[in-house]
Amino acid sequence: MTRTVRIGLTGPIGCGKSTVAGWLAARGAVTIDADAEARAVTAPGLPAHAAILARFGDAVRGPDGSLDRAELARLVFADPAALRDLEAIVHPAVRPRILAAVEAADAAGTPAVVIEAIKLVEGGLAALCDEVWLVACAPEEQRARLTGRGVTADDAVRRIAAQGEVVSRLAPAVTRIIETGGDLAAAERRTAAAYAAVLAAAADPGGLGSTPGRAERSPG
Repeated sequence: MTRTVRIGLTGPIGCGKSTVAGWLAARGAVTIDADAEARAVTAPGLPAHAAILARFGDAVRGPDGSLDRAELARLVFADPAALRDLEAIVHPAVRPRILAAVEAADAAGTPAVVIEAIKLVEGGLAALCDEVWLVACAPEEQRARLTGRGVTADDAVRRIAAQGEVVSRLAPAVTRIIETGGDLAAAERRTAAAYAAVLAAAADPGGLGSTPGRAERSPG
């Protein structure tokens, strides 16, 4: 029996990481959304929630006591130091949840587990993965997708700029690039082909699953 393959999905904001994760889930992979996990650990009453309020103040507290995520995003995407402070609070709280989800997928014999995280490499999660997929598209398409979600044009520019040269920074860790621009049906076919290739390699005695890779190293 082949072991569970671990695929990391990363890339700039608005390039379609969640879309690609959905395509993989439809093909039997278990998906872990780091952003959803971050929302869970920053709920009211939890330590990360209190730490964020202590750092950023009541400006990021919503009327119901939860975080005003739009205001928090506005602050951190305009201030690299503030973004680093937020990540220093959130990442250590999220990591154990992701590790537990990966272990559960392994125990269940799932063919693949996908970790979707914009800071996959910077947060140390890429070291858990057999493959790191960079999800990318043209900048104009990236901006259009963000504004289509209700982000203002100026905010979209700030968010994209805050990530700087993310593609070039990630390049050394990337196994495959999944282009999502243009025709989505074609992008889905490219994703399906890449996924099939990874599973085939894992099943091959001389392929991905034959020797311990980065995914098999101790996360601690």
